[in-house]
Amino acid sequence: MKIEDLPRTRPPAIGERLTELLSVLDRLRAPDGCPWDREQTSRSLIPYLLEETYEVIESIEGEDRQAMKEELGDLLLHVLFQGAIAEDKDWFTLEECMAALTRKLIDRHPHVFGETHTEAAFHAKQNWEAAKQREKERGSRMDGVPRHLPALTRARRIQEKAAYAGFDWNEIEPVWNKVQEELDELRDAHLADDLDSLEDELGDLLFSLVNLGRFLGVSAEEALRRTIAKFEYRFRNIEKELQKRGKTPEDATLEEMDEIWNRYRNGEESA
Repeated sequence: MKIEDLPRTRPPAIGERLTELLSVLDRLRAPDGCPWDREQTSRSLIPYLLEETYEVIESIEGEDRQAMKEELGDLLLHVLFQGAIAEDKDWFTLEECMAALTRKLIDRHPHVFGETHTEAAFHAKQNWEAAKQREKERGSRMDGVPRHLPALTRARRIQEKAAYAGFDWNEIEPVWNKVQEELDELRDAHLADDLDSLEDELGDLLFSLVNLGRFLGVSAEEALRRTIAKFEYRFRNIEKELQKRGKTPEDATLEEMDEIWNRYRNGEESA
Protein backbone atom coordinates (compact mmCIF):
# COMPACT_ATOMS: atom_id res chain seq x y z
CA MET A 1 0.00 0.00 0.00
CA LYS A 2 1.17 3.51 -0.83
CA ILE A 3 1.29 5.95 2.08
CA GLU A 4 -0.63 8.54 0.06
CA ASP A 5 -3.48 6.03 -0.28
CA LEU A 6 -4.02 5.85 3.48
CA PRO A 7 -7.30 7.43 4.62
CA ARG A 8 -6.89 10.54 6.75
CA THR A 9 -8.52 9.54 10.05
CA ARG A 10 -7.21 12.41 12.20
CA PRO A 11 -8.26 16.08 12.18
CA PRO A 12 -5.75 18.65 10.81
CA ALA A 13 -5.57 20.26 14.26
CA ILE A 14 -3.27 17.47 15.45
CA GLY A 15 -0.65 18.56 12.94
CA GLU A 16 -1.10 22.16 14.07
CA ARG A 17 -0.59 21.24 17.72
CA LEU A 18 2.59 19.32 16.80
CA THR A 19 3.89 22.33 14.85
CA GLU A 20 3.17 24.62 17.82
CA LEU A 21 4.97 22.28 20.20
CA LEU A 22 8.03 22.12 17.93
CA SER A 23 8.01 25.92 17.67
CA VAL A 24 8.06 26.21 21.46
CA LEU A 25 10.91 23.69 21.64
CA ASP A 26 12.87 25.61 18.99
CA ARG A 27 12.39 28.84 20.94
CA LEU A 28 13.63 27.21 24.15
CA ARG A 29 16.75 25.94 22.39
CA ALA A 30 17.47 29.21 20.55
CA PRO A 31 20.61 31.22 21.46
CA ASP A 32 18.48 33.61 23.55
CA GLY A 33 16.29 30.84 24.94
CA CYS A 34 16.67 28.65 28.03
CA PRO A 35 20.32 27.94 29.06
CA TRP A 36 19.41 24.48 30.39
CA ASP A 37 17.59 23.41 27.23
CA ARG A 38 20.42 24.72 25.03
CA GLU A 39 23.12 22.67 26.76
CA GLN A 40 21.31 19.34 26.67
CA THR A 41 22.63 16.45 24.56
CA SER A 42 21.16 13.10 23.56
CA ARG A 43 23.08 11.45 26.39
CA SER A 44 22.35 14.04 29.06
CA LEU A 45 18.61 13.59 28.51
CA ILE A 46 18.66 9.81 29.05
CA PRO A 47 17.91 9.92 32.83
CA TYR A 48 14.95 12.25 32.24
CA LEU A 49 13.70 10.12 29.35
CA LEU A 50 13.74 7.06 31.60
CA GLU A 51 12.04 8.96 34.42
CA GLU A 52 9.24 10.16 32.15
CA THR A 53 8.77 6.64 30.77
CA TYR A 54 8.31 5.20 34.26
CA GLU A 55 5.95 8.04 35.18
CA VAL A 56 3.79 7.11 32.19
CA ILE A 57 3.80 3.48 33.37
CA GLU A 58 2.87 4.57 36.90
CA SER A 59 -0.05 6.65 35.64
CA ILE A 60 -1.32 3.71 33.57
CA GLU A 61 -1.04 1.27 36.46
CA GLY A 62 -2.73 3.77 38.77
CA GLU A 63 -5.52 4.29 36.21
CA ASP A 64 -5.01 8.05 36.63
CA ARG A 65 -6.24 9.44 33.33
CA GLN A 66 -5.32 13.05 34.08
CA ALA A 67 -1.78 12.06 35.06
CA MET A 68 -1.54 9.80 32.02
CA LYS A 69 -2.44 12.69 29.70
CA GLU A 70 0.21 14.88 31.30
CA GLU A 71 2.92 12.21 31.43
CA LEU A 72 2.38 11.15 27.82
CA GLY A 73 2.87 14.80 26.87
CA ASP A 74 6.12 14.91 28.84
CA LEU A 75 7.31 11.74 27.13
CA LEU A 76 6.39 13.18 23.72
CA LEU A 77 8.48 16.24 24.55
CA HIS A 78 11.52 14.03 25.08
CA VAL A 79 10.96 12.24 21.77
CA LEU A 80 10.79 15.60 19.98
CA PHE A 81 13.75 16.93 21.99
CA GLN A 82 15.90 14.00 20.89
CA GLY A 83 14.75 14.54 17.31
CA ALA A 84 15.60 18.25 17.42
CA ILE A 85 19.11 17.50 18.68
CA ALA A 86 19.54 14.95 15.88
CA GLU A 87 18.48 17.59 13.34
CA ASP A 88 21.03 20.05 14.71
CA LYS A 89 23.76 17.47 14.25
CA ASP A 90 22.56 16.55 10.75
CA TRP A 91 21.94 12.93 11.77
CA PHE A 92 18.37 12.86 10.47
CA THR A 93 15.23 14.99 10.52
CA LEU A 94 12.03 14.46 12.45
CA GLU A 95 10.22 14.13 9.13
CA GLU A 96 12.57 11.30 8.13
CA CYS A 97 12.04 9.66 11.52
CA MET A 98 8.24 9.76 11.19
CA ALA A 99 8.32 8.67 7.54
CA ALA A 100 10.50 5.68 8.42
CA LEU A 101 8.13 4.72 11.24
CA THR A 102 5.10 4.96 8.97
CA ARG A 103 6.77 2.78 6.35
CA LYS A 104 7.84 0.28 9.02
CA LEU A 105 4.31 -0.06 10.40
CA ILE A 106 2.98 -0.78 6.91
CA ASP A 107 5.74 -3.24 5.98
CA ARG A 108 5.47 -5.16 9.24
CA HIS A 109 1.70 -5.57 9.04
CA PRO A 110 1.23 -7.45 5.76
CA HIS A 111 -1.97 -8.94 7.20
CA VAL A 112 -3.44 -5.41 7.30
CA PHE A 113 -1.79 -3.59 4.39
CA GLY A 114 -0.88 -6.57 2.18
CA GLU A 115 -2.15 -9.91 1.01
CA THR A 116 -1.16 -11.99 4.06
CA HIS A 117 -4.09 -13.15 6.18
CA THR A 118 -4.10 -13.83 9.90
CA GLU A 119 -6.66 -13.57 12.68
CA ALA A 120 -4.50 -14.55 15.67
CA ALA A 121 -2.51 -11.95 17.60
CA PHE A 122 0.35 -14.45 17.98
CA HIS A 123 0.73 -14.83 14.21
CA ALA A 124 0.51 -11.07 13.71
CA LYS A 125 3.39 -10.57 16.14
CA GLN A 126 5.22 -13.47 14.50
CA ASN A 127 4.97 -11.65 11.16
CA TRP A 128 6.35 -8.50 12.83
CA GLU A 129 9.33 -10.32 14.33
CA ALA A 130 10.14 -12.12 11.07
CA ALA A 131 10.02 -8.87 9.09
CA LYS A 132 12.18 -7.13 11.67
CA GLN A 133 14.73 -9.94 11.50
CA ARG A 134 14.98 -9.56 7.73
CA GLU A 135 15.16 -5.75 7.78
CA LYS A 136 17.87 -5.58 10.45
CA GLU A 137 19.81 -8.50 8.93
CA ARG A 138 20.33 -9.86 12.43
CA GLY A 139 22.35 -13.00 13.02
CA SER A 140 20.16 -14.27 15.86
CA ARG A 141 16.56 -14.08 17.00
CA MET A 142 17.95 -13.05 20.37
CA ASP A 143 19.32 -9.79 18.95
CA GLY A 144 17.52 -6.51 19.44
CA VAL A 145 16.40 -6.75 23.07
CA PRO A 146 18.04 -3.82 24.93
CA ARG A 147 20.44 -4.99 27.63
CA HIS A 148 19.43 -2.11 29.89
CA LEU A 149 15.83 -3.28 30.20
CA PRO A 150 14.79 -4.39 33.68
CA ALA A 151 15.83 -8.04 33.99
CA LEU A 152 12.30 -9.46 34.32
CA THR A 153 11.10 -7.52 31.28
CA ARG A 154 14.14 -8.54 29.25
CA ALA A 155 13.63 -12.20 30.22
CA ARG A 156 10.05 -12.09 28.92
CA ARG A 157 11.08 -10.43 25.64
CA ILE A 158 13.80 -13.04 25.10
CA GLN A 159 11.26 -15.81 25.75
CA GLU A 160 8.77 -14.20 23.37
CA LYS A 161 11.36 -13.97 20.61
CA ALA A 162 12.15 -17.67 21.02
CA ALA A 163 8.42 -18.49 21.04
CA TYR A 164 7.76 -16.56 17.82
CA ALA A 165 10.54 -18.65 16.23
CA GLY A 166 8.71 -21.83 17.32
CA PHE A 167 10.85 -22.66 20.37
CA ASP A 168 8.19 -22.95 23.06
CA TRP A 169 5.96 -25.39 24.93
CA ASN A 170 2.52 -26.01 23.46
CA GLU A 171 0.79 -26.16 26.87
CA ILE A 172 1.30 -24.85 30.37
CA GLU A 173 1.80 -28.08 32.35
CA PRO A 174 5.50 -28.50 31.40
CA VAL A 175 6.04 -24.89 32.48
CA TRP A 176 4.69 -25.65 35.97
CA ASN A 177 6.97 -28.71 36.07
CA LYS A 178 9.96 -26.59 35.08
CA VAL A 179 9.28 -24.12 37.90
CA GLN A 180 9.14 -26.97 40.41
CA GLU A 181 12.32 -28.49 38.98
CA GLU A 182 14.21 -25.21 39.30
CA LEU A 183 12.89 -24.67 42.84
CA ASP A 184 14.11 -28.15 43.84
CA GLU A 185 17.53 -27.46 42.33
CA LEU A 186 17.78 -24.18 44.24
CA ARG A 187 16.89 -25.98 47.48
CA ASP A 188 19.48 -28.69 46.74
CA ALA A 189 22.17 -26.06 46.16
CA HIS A 190 21.27 -24.43 49.47
CA LEU A 191 21.32 -27.73 51.39
CA ALA A 192 24.68 -28.60 49.81
CA ASP A 193 25.98 -25.14 50.78
CA ASP A 194 27.01 -24.76 47.13
CA LEU A 195 27.47 -21.01 46.96
CA ASP A 196 28.68 -21.11 43.35
CA SER A 197 25.43 -22.72 42.20
CA LEU A 198 22.99 -20.66 44.27
CA GLU A 199 23.06 -17.62 41.99
CA ASP A 200 22.66 -19.77 38.87
CA GLU A 201 19.78 -21.74 40.35
CA LEU A 202 18.00 -18.63 41.61
CA GLY A 203 18.36 -17.09 38.15
CA ASP A 204 16.97 -20.25 36.54
CA LEU A 205 14.00 -20.17 38.92
CA LEU A 206 13.27 -16.51 38.20
CA PHE A 207 13.51 -17.12 34.45
CA SER A 208 11.07 -20.03 34.77
CA LEU A 209 8.65 -17.91 36.79
CA VAL A 210 8.75 -15.20 34.13
CA ASN A 211 7.91 -17.88 31.57
CA LEU A 212 5.05 -19.14 33.72
CA GLY A 213 3.73 -15.60 33.96
CA ARG A 214 3.89 -15.35 30.16
CA PHE A 215 1.74 -18.48 29.82
CA LEU A 216 -0.69 -17.16 32.44
CA GLY A 217 -0.89 -13.77 30.72
CA VAL A 218 0.71 -11.99 33.69
CA SER A 219 3.70 -9.65 33.45
CA ALA A 220 6.29 -10.67 36.06
CA GLU A 221 7.64 -7.10 36.06
CA GLU A 222 4.24 -5.56 36.78
CA ALA A 223 3.35 -8.29 39.29
CA LEU A 224 6.55 -7.71 41.24
CA ARG A 225 6.08 -3.94 41.23
CA ARG A 226 2.56 -4.40 42.62
CA THR A 227 3.83 -6.72 45.33
CA ILE A 228 6.60 -4.27 46.27
CA ALA A 229 4.04 -1.47 46.53
CA LYS A 230 1.79 -3.68 48.67
CA PHE A 231 4.67 -4.64 50.96
CA GLU A 232 5.72 -1.00 51.29
CA TYR A 233 2.17 0.07 52.13
CA ARG A 234 1.76 -2.61 54.81
CA PHE A 235 5.14 -1.94 56.38
CA ARG A 236 4.36 1.78 56.57
CA ASN A 237 1.18 0.82 58.44
CA ILE A 238 3.28 -1.22 60.88
CA GLU A 239 5.45 1.84 61.49
CA LYS A 240 2.40 4.08 62.03
CA GLU A 241 0.78 1.62 64.44
CA LEU A 242 3.98 1.18 66.41
CA GLN A 243 4.45 4.95 66.55
CA LYS A 244 1.03 5.21 68.22
CA ARG A 245 2.33 2.76 70.81
CA GLY A 246 5.46 4.83 71.33
CA LYS A 247 7.68 2.27 69.62
CA THR A 248 9.88 1.85 66.55
CA PRO A 249 10.23 -1.37 64.55
CA GLU A 250 13.56 -1.93 66.28
CA ASP A 251 11.79 -1.83 69.67
CA ALA A 252 9.03 -4.25 68.67
CA THR A 253 9.08 -8.03 68.50
CA LEU A 254 8.58 -9.91 65.24
CA GLU A 255 5.35 -11.36 66.66
CA GLU A 256 4.04 -7.86 67.37
CA MET A 257 4.82 -6.66 63.86
CA ASP A 258 3.32 -9.82 62.36
CA GLU A 259 0.10 -9.20 64.27
CA ILE A 260 -0.20 -5.68 62.79
CA TRP A 261 0.77 -6.92 59.33
CA ASN A 262 -1.89 -9.65 59.36
CA ARG A 263 -4.53 -7.27 60.65
CA TYR A 264 -4.00 -4.89 57.75
CA ARG A 265 -3.70 -7.74 55.26
CA ASN A 266 -6.97 -9.29 56.43
CA GLY A 267 -8.61 -5.88 56.25
CA GLU A 268 -7.50 -5.50 52.63
CA GLU A 269 -8.77 -8.96 51.71
CA SER A 270 -12.18 -8.36 53.26
CA ALA A 271 -12.55 -4.90 51.71
